[in-house]
Amino acid sequence: MAGNREFVNRRLHSLLGVIPIGLFLVQHLVVNHFITGGPESFNKAAGFMGNLPFRIVLETVVIYLPILFHAIYGLYIAFTANSNVNRYGTYRNWMYILQRISGVITLIFIAWHVWQTRVAAAFGAEVSYDMMHDILSSPFMFVFYLVGVLSTIFHFANGLWSFLVSWGITVSPRSQVISTYVTIGVFVVLAFIAVQTLVAFVS
Repeated sequence: MAGNREFVNRRLHSLLGVIPIGLFLVQHLVVNHFITGGPESFNKAAGFMGNLPFRIVLETVVIYLPILFHAIYGLYIAFTANSNVNRYGTYRNWMYILQRISGVITLIFIAWHVWQTRVAAAFGAEVSYDMMHDILSSPFMFVFYLVGVLSTIFHFANGLWSFLVSWGITVSPRSQVISTYVTIGVFVVLAFIAVQTLVAFVS
């Protein structure tokens, strides 16, 4: 019974990492990328997202609750998993370790980002270009956001590979090799968008 529960929890954990959390990450990166068109372009995109009907309900059900489950169960996996990377230093073993490390970094980053933006907005602050410019103008915060965002993107891209395997989509060794290159491509594209966005906020 416990084995069945763990099987379901791991499947749910994997699924939520892609849908809806992964989709939200991509959407969030795309919206933020509007800053490359200037502050007014970003403010318009952020304003549109901030004024969606039933926004609080959507954020809670589609974002916060899935992230909460994914984070809690992910921490359980990270701190109970046994690593054999010292004996078998293969690429996938290293990706397994980096997935756990990036998950912890991502959780810290998301918590801080939500505090600086969504919680601040709940107390009357406006999520706008000025807010993000002020945050990222600090060299320490810029590096913190850079590391946090890249860690989040890596965690998603590498988790996407695991999702395809665990859900039986990539079963053969060849398909897993192909998906490795595809997910590396996903990381490179999203990382480029993210870095370009962060630089645009301070330039």
